[in-house]
Amino acid sequence: MLLSAFLAGQAFAHAALVASDPADGAVLAKAPTELSLTFDEPVSPLILKLVEPDGRAAPLGKPKLDGNRLLADTPPGLGTGSYVLSWRVISEDGHPVGGAVVFSIGMPSAGAAVEATEAIDWPLRAAIWLCRVLIYLGLFIGVGGAFFLAWAAPDIRASRSFIAGACMAGLVAMGLSLGFLGVDALDLGFESLTEAKTWETALSTSYALTALFGSLSMLLALLALHSPKPGEARLLSTLGLIGVGLALASSGHAATADPQWLMRPAVFVHTLAVAFWVGALAPLAALFAKDNAAAQPALARFSALIPYVLAALLAAGVVLAFIQVGHVEALFSTLYGRVLLAKLALVALLLALAAFNRWRLTKPALAGDARAKRGFARSVVAEIVLVTAVLGCVALWRFTPPPRALAAELPAPPVSVHLHSDRAMASLTLSPGRAGPVAVSAFIVGGDLEPLDAKGVTLSFSLPSAGIEPIRREARKIDQGQWRVDGLRLPVAGNWDVSVDILISDFESVTLKSKITLR
Repeated sequence: MLLSAFLAGQAFAHAALVASDPADGAVLAKAPTELSLTFDEPVSPLILKLVEPDGRAAPLGKPKLDGNRLLADTPPGLGTGSYVLSWRVISEDGHPVGGAVVFSIGMPSAGAAVEATEAIDWPLRAAIWLCRVLIYLGLFIGVGGAFFLAWAAPDIRASRSFIAGACMAGLVAMGLSLGFLGVDALDLGFESLTEAKTWETALSTSYALTALFGSLSMLLALLALHSPKPGEARLLSTLGLIGVGLALASSGHAATADPQWLMRPAVFVHTLAVAFWVGALAPLAALFAKDNAAAQPALARFSALIPYVLAALLAAGVVLAFIQVGHVEALFSTLYGRVLLAKLALVALLLALAAFNRWRLTKPALAGDARAKRGFARSVVAEIVLVTAVLGCVALWRFTPPPRALAAELPAPPVSVHLHSDRAMASLTLSPGRAGPVAVSAFIVGGDLEPLDAKGVTLSFSLPSAGIEPIRREARKIDQGQWRVDGLRLPVAGNWDVSVDILISDFESVTLKSKITLR
């Protein structure tokens, strides 16, 4: 059920649309000359199309990037009715995200409303998830296993074929996952895997760096497994283990979260600790199942180091969970939180089993007790099964953002303020009504309450309590009395001072002042 829920869920990512012009649901008096989408982080455009009331796609100018804004010129001659601006972009973490904005010119189209829904490609979702699981097995069991053998049991052959198989499966899955990312990003079918644009799109994302480091780490592990020189095998396997950390710290929800100076190192440390622990399981199980003479020395080395490794793993994991989840309620109210709970439950079982091994089986197994050695081998196999289940849960995070990112995606309601004097009045609306990128709409009227044909309008926002001096922006005229500022960033929440300077004529101006609160 949990797997189905995630595969059916919308493929969110870090990037979130925070404003658009025209706004979603807006009814305009005349056709806009430009379309803009403002995101909460820099994005790379993939698809931008305007669907006309009759269902045909109207040609748009080449998308332009201006910071976090995506701009496109509209075609001439847009008629009355409802339009859908459909967009798809790549976010900083390498994941595609899409959506649509509906606006109307003159009046909404008659009949059924145009819906911005996205069909679920179940086979593609399942393929992406399976590739993620195989990649994790290749990185942790494969590369981690090669590292353990090189350092703890260099002279034995047990489990080498299994570990090499995990690496090769991971390499194949890594290549396929890159192609599937391109398919998903462009919203195409499996047949597009043979098209150059699919791979070009995937290679332009941050996930390409993950694929590079991950592939190199598994290749280095394979070389280490087949190296006849112990020193060379240790060097290759160590470089491979470092590559695992670099791979998962290069892209993904956690790695691209703020603060970067904390999150990327935390991902790196967490990943290396997992690879060390998980990588030791298959060799230890094989050694004790075959009653190999090298089993006891290998276990002794592992047992001496694993407490420190687990301490690093748990410390980094706490940091990642705290930043990603933010508050306890999100563990139960979001899909990300629920899969984290499922993962934690499995990890708790895994730690309990590991503790049983350490306190009940390790000492007699090291002493040569045959029954303890057989029990230890069976217990480690059970650990491998639990690890695979944990990695299956982790792979589900590809389909949902953490609560931290969801908070940015939830549309905050706009906030408004009315400023007035005996000569002019202004109504300002900031959307969304929270700190960050905002769009400001201003409606200016004169003392007679008729739209004021001003020559210019300048908006100014300041927050003295935070030491923020006035941020001034020239508004652009939309229509008689209607002015707008896009791409304004008000960085912190608080009770902002707002000032509206209205140039009525070359010799007359009015300044209106008030306050507006952003969450």
